[in-house]
Amino acid sequence: MTRATGKGWWTRYGEVLDERARDLAELESATVAFRSFEWLHVPGLLQTPDYMREIFAGRNPEVSTVLIDKYIEFRLRRQQVLTEEPLPHYHAVVHEAAFHMHFVSRKTMRGQLQYLVEAAQFPNVTVQLLPFKAGSYPAIAGAPFTIHDQEAPQLATVYVEQPLNPLFLGDRFHIDQFGTDFARMSSVSLAPLNPTEAHEESSFGLVQHLRYVL
Repeated sequence: MTRATGKGWWTRYGEVLDERARDLAELESATVAFRSFEWLHVPGLLQTPDYMREIFAGRNPEVSTVLIDKYIEFRLRRQQVLTEEPLPHYHAVVHEAAFHMHFVSRKTMRGQLQYLVEAAQFPNVTVQLLPFKAGSYPAIAGAPFTIHDQEAPQLATVYVEQPLNPLFLGDRFHIDQFGTDFARMSSVSLAPLNPTEAHEESSFGLVQHLRYVL
C-alpha cells in the first residue's frame, strides 16, 4: 500500500462522489478479508441494482436519475472486488431487521433475497442472518461496520457507517473491539446461508420465511 499511487478506477468518479466514497473503494481493492455487519440495509457489496436504485432515490429524492445511475455504476464496480483474483473472503452478518424495513418495494426485496442466496454460493462469500429471536444485542457498536483485513495485519481498518461522515479506524484497540463484536454476532447468528440447509434454525430457512411473508 505504501508503494501504491492512490490512483485506480475510482478516481474517475471524482466529480460525482466525495473523497470518502473513493477512499472506501481504494480500501476495498487492497482488502484480503471482509467482516461486515449490517442491521438496516443489505450490505452494499451484496445489493442488487434495483435495491440500490430505490435506496438512493428514497434517501435523496431530489437527486437526478442521471446521478443515481452514476451511484449505481460506482457500487456495481465496487462489487467486482468479490469476483476478481485473488478472491478475498467476504463474511457478512445481516440482521433480520434489514429485511423488514420498507425502504424498497416487496418485489425488489424478493429479488434481493434471491440474489443473497446466489451470492452466498460464491466460494469466498459467507452470509449469516441474525434473527430477532437471538435476544440481546451482542455488540458494543451501534452502527453498521466492516473490518477490512489487509495482507499486512498492521494495516487492518474498520469502516464505520455514520449518518453524516463515515469513520475509518486503524488503531489496534478498535480493530480488536470490532473483531470481538463481529465474532459474538456471528456466534449467535443462524447457520450460513446454504440452500441445502432449509431448516428453521438456518439462514436459508429464515430467507424462505421472509419470502413467504413479504
